[in-house]
Amino acid sequence: MSRLNPNGFLNGGGDYRDFIFYKKTKVLYDMTYWYQNHYLVKGDRTKDQMEQAARSGKQNIAEGHADGMTSLEMELKLVNTARGSLIELREDYEDQLRVNELHMWDKSHPRYEKMVQFCYHHHNPEDYRPYFERWSKEEFCNVALTLIHQADRGIWSWLKAKEKQFLEEGGIKEKMAAARRNVRGY
Repeated sequence: MSRLNPNGFLNGGGDYRDFIFYKKTKVLYDMTYWYQNHYLVKGDRTKDQMEQAARSGKQNIAEGHADGMTSLEMELKLVNTARGSLIELREDYEDQLRVNELHMWDKSHPRYEKMVQFCYHHHNPEDYRPYFERWSKEEFCNVALTLIHQADRGIWSWLKAKEKQFLEEGGIKEKMAAARRNVRGY
């Protein structure tokens, strides 16, 4: 996961924008921005809450990845904060279905599997924008919930991989000491 040179200790873990779960949070931000501006009334506190939860889900991944260069602990905290924001957003979309007496799709719904597969294979906002005007509120919420679940699973897998990496390679202080010893020839 990290790209270390033999004498280095900085974690250069690639570009966070390549992570599928980050791409899904970007789609979710765009969807949520559109949704709250078209379906929620001005002055409804839910508007700001949903937009901020979607934004936090995306932004904390970016910030955590940058901080991860020198602090695995901070990276894990911020990416987990992103996960928490997505869970908050999930609650908002579930509330939207419930209070509007709409259905949350499950495996028995005739469109469920097709929706899951579409979300699984599409990670760019451009893939979803043409549908924003066409989807009903129920369709919109169910697609958003599917993306949230997929992003959450991706983040969880990434967190578990980081845990394994830490157990195998150690943290920055251990890497710094090893790099220093290596340069000095100890």
